[in-house]
Parts: sequence; structure tokens; C-alpha cells
Amino acid sequence: MGRNPTVVDLEAGQRKVFAWAVDWPGWCRSARTEEQALAALADYVPRYAVVAGRAGLRFPATIGDAFEIRERLPGDGGTEFGVPSQISTGDRAPVKAAEATRAAKLLTAAWELLAEVAARSPAELRKGPRGGGRDRDKMLDHVVGSEAAYARQLGIKHKQPAFDDEAAVGALRADLLAVLGRPTRAGDAPKWPHRYATRRIVWHVLDHVWEMEDRATSA
Repeated sequence: MGRNPTVVDLEAGQRKVFAWAVDWPGWCRSARTEEQALAALADYVPRYAVVAGRAGLRFPATIGDAFEIRERLPGDGGTEFGVPSQISTGDRAPVKAAEATRAAKLLTAAWELLAEVAARSPAELRKGPRGGGRDRDKMLDHVVGSEAAYARQLGIKHKQPAFDDEAAVGALRADLLAVLGRPTRAGDAPKWPHRYATRRIVWHVLDHVWEMEDRATSA
């Protein structure tokens, strides 16, 4: 066991459990059991290291060697659907300036990686294990549409842009960065606390980055 275990929260439904690193927005995986979710989180250390490196943050290779569970949250229908949808007690704590700056770097890194992976991926992706899954452009459209919906939980209102409208997508994401890249105070009350919004957005982007990478190979 490492001397400094990585602090994680867990969200457990009946058939799906999410595990995420409290200090690393977007490093989040799911499985059927708590043990399997933590194992999946550890397995994704090399892939999340790419994101952290792009953000200019140190991410030790041993960071997934040991975990310390901070909170266990009961899941709901969103959990079973495949979304880490629960807001933790820690999510509601004020965000200091250094953490807000770090969050903005990780958001930017995730979006940059999505653009790069999409640029080198074929339009038609290999089908998933059950023959499903969105192709590249529909996946990009889904990510942008989700972000327009997420933004409304923070008081940011944008009409959903077309995924290939760089100016409109850039404006939406600039507004998200402007909000999530600044500190918060006790009493701030958006529908989504900033810490939750950051980890939800980065998780969603990276989940599709990694899916696209995995399905970009020829059938």
C-alpha cells in the first residue's frame, strides 16, 4: 500500500458503481461492484496521465496503487443509466483559487484531446460489443449538446451549437471556463456546485475520448 492513498468517492446503484478521484476531475470509472470499479480506476492511470500531462500537472505513476474512500453515495436511476449523477458533501465545499485554476486546465486539456482524437478517427467507428455505439460526428454532437445542458445548471444559457461550429462551441466552452475557473464562496448556490460540474464535464468528455480511441480501429 502506498503512503499517500488517492482519496476517492463511490456512487453505488443496484447494478453499477462509479469510483472517482476527488482531486482529479474526470478520473472516474464504473463497474458492477465497488472492488471492480476501483480496479478499473487504477487501470486508467496511464490514460488519465495523458490528460494531466496536457494540463501541466504532475500525476505520479503510482497514484492508483492505493485508494482511501471518503464518501459512499447511494445511486439512483442516473447511476444505473451510466452517469455519475450524485453530488457529494465535498462537492459543496467552496472552491479556492488554485483549485479553480487547476480545474480550468483539466477542462481545456480534455477538450483539446477530444479534438485531436476526433481528427485522427474515422467517421464510422467500430461497433460496440452489442453492435451499438455512436459514430464519430454523432458522438461529438452528443458531447456538445450535453455541455449546453450542463451549462444551464450553472446559469449559462447557450443554444446548442452544431458540433462543427467552432465559434459557437468555443463561446460555450469559454463561458464554462469563466465560471468554473474562478473560486466560489460559501452560500454560492448554482444548481450544480462547481466541483461537481467540473468532474461531470471532464468525465463525460474523457469517457467519449477513450471510447472513440477504442472504437477507431478497423472492424
